[in-house]
Amino acid sequence: MEEKLYSLFLKHPDVCTDTRQIRPGCLFFALRGERFDGNHFALDALGKGAVYAVVDNCSGDDPRLIRVPDVLDSLQQLSVTHRKTFNIPVIALTGSNGKTTTKELIHAVLATRYRVTATQGNLNNHIGVPLSLLTMNSKTQAGLFEMGASHPGEIALLTDMVRPEAGLITNISGAHMEGFETIEGVKKCKGALYDYLASSAGVVFYNADDPVLGRMLEERNIKEKAIAYGTGVQGVQAEIVEGFLQLQVDGYPLIKTNLAGHYNTPNVLAALAVGKYYGTDPLKSAHAVTSYKPSNYRSQWIQTSRNRILADAYNANPVSMVLSLEGFSAARGSRKCLILGDMLELGTDSHREHLKIVDLVTKMKAEKVFWVGPLFSAAVKERGAEGICFPHVDAFITYLEKDPPDGWIILIKGSNGIRLTKLIASGVFGK
Repeated sequence: MEEKLYSLFLKHPDVCTDTRQIRPGCLFFALRGERFDGNHFALDALGKGAVYAVVDNCSGDDPRLIRVPDVLDSLQQLSVTHRKTFNIPVIALTGSNGKTTTKELIHAVLATRYRVTATQGNLNNHIGVPLSLLTMNSKTQAGLFEMGASHPGEIALLTDMVRPEAGLITNISGAHMEGFETIEGVKKCKGALYDYLASSAGVVFYNADDPVLGRMLEERNIKEKAIAYGTGVQGVQAEIVEGFLQLQVDGYPLIKTNLAGHYNTPNVLAALAVGKYYGTDPLKSAHAVTSYKPSNYRSQWIQTSRNRILADAYNANPVSMVLSLEGFSAARGSRKCLILGDMLELGTDSHREHLKIVDLVTKMKAEKVFWVGPLFSAAVKERGAEGICFPHVDAFITYLEKDPPDGWIILIKGSNGIRLTKLIASGVFGK
């Protein structure tokens, strides 16, 4: 069945898993989730133009239905088969914070020399990674794949699919602790990338400013062979100019980024290190980083008709929250407003971590503070801290519609599940 499926894929290399996005001539994979079963929509997919539908629980008799024991497993195995046909540079990255921004920066740098197939957005899980691998084609000269995890063993699974020749871990922190329970669990999971590269004699890039990563490499006896980047290694001088990170790096012209906060420094340096290893021109690499503009509300400055917003609302954990607050505190302007949403998936540490952020914000003495979500609301109440609490974002939007902010510098930070991005889309801050 694997050979048959791959043969069909070579004839129809467009894969789709959502009937709302069916494209004529695609292969539809009927995936199942907690709240849906793609098998129920397989015939609908065929009716909309899919040439075949891969199913594991569909009673139809259409000859275009391809029956397999498990659709997800078939999708993953198909991606592995496809990956094995490429003998090109393939880079994988994971980490607790900064994965997507680092991936985008590396992509920008490598694209100055190679045709790069990279993870789109944050399609970095057990479904997104195989879908990303399947987008490689005859024009692909390099692959770049982001890998995320919320439970033990996931990075090992994804690494076995990607089969990278090189990789990096951005950092290790308490993200998704609900699935890992301890920081050691996070290190073990993410460290599977180091394990793979060590066993395959692959190339490891690592932030020499991060002692945790250094120790992880030492434990695997590969630190001496790893390629280091960092402020000391690359002779970096960094400063924030009008809210944006500006870097002077040895061997490169002055790099004026469109990124907010010093916390993006290692992300930029990682991109330059990867580019240097793969032979990109330093001037073109610097220009690529300078030209990169963040999107998807990650470290993204947005100027509206009435306010200036630092939107960093795609995700949040204790480390990224602190870094965002520290970076925002350095921004110029006296009328500062904080809009902070709950940090999700922190497990048993959740309440304690939210209390720490409340304490930090109290010391910052921002002129206005708004808290969104039940976790921050409980922490604010316990501390008796200042600020107005809202149970969810819709209630906050209703409040702002009655009293629209004007002339403020605003930080918006919270986990994606709190949906703070709706605030910007709502227009309450101006167009």
